[in-house]
Amino acid sequence: MRRPALFLTSLMLLGISPVAFAHPGHLGESGFTSGLLHPFTGLDHLLAMIAVGLWAVQRGGRALYAAPATFLAMMVAGGIVGAAGLSLPLVEPGIFGSLVVFGLLIAFNARLSVTAAITVIGGFALFHGYAHAAEMPGNASLIWFGGGMLLATLALHAIGIALGSLSRAQLYQTGLRYSGGAIAAVGVGLLLGA
Repeated sequence: MRRPALFLTSLMLLGISPVAFAHPGHLGESGFTSGLLHPFTGLDHLLAMIAVGLWAVQRGGRALYAAPATFLAMMVAGGIVGAAGLSLPLVEPGIFGSLVVFGLLIAFNARLSVTAAITVIGGFALFHGYAHAAEMPGNASLIWFGGGMLLATLALHAIGIALGSLSRAQLYQTGLRYSGGAIAAVGVGLLLGA
């Protein structure tokens, strides 16, 4: 399959996946399956997780692994905070803000140091993890739900990395930067609508 066709097919599948799972009752309402599907049902989480993979490829080097790994680790930390019933202020603005920041990192091809990048990504991942734990069904096991969530997050990071890897040619780099701008615009829209 040629690269443009693969890229467009991937985007199309990402666009329809939340619609396919939007009807309750098809799969389990709790546990691993629910955790696995949860990141695909919210545009904010979906775009943020893909954006981490896109930016990691764009930045390259150690960031390729450090950015997704940091997001996963700090999402777990945020989930533990949420599951423990502790309060984390400004969760929704933090999630929407992550789209703005991650999108701008991509749009401007930001060359942050790996330390700065993982600090920014990790801080926003706390909000995502907290929200996921807060949205967990009451009868779900934190271990099973969280395991599904982590696997889905890893898959979304991998999709971002794969899409970003297709963007190595100059034509695709421009498209990648526009994608970052679009992600940031969605974040601004969500912030304004909150």
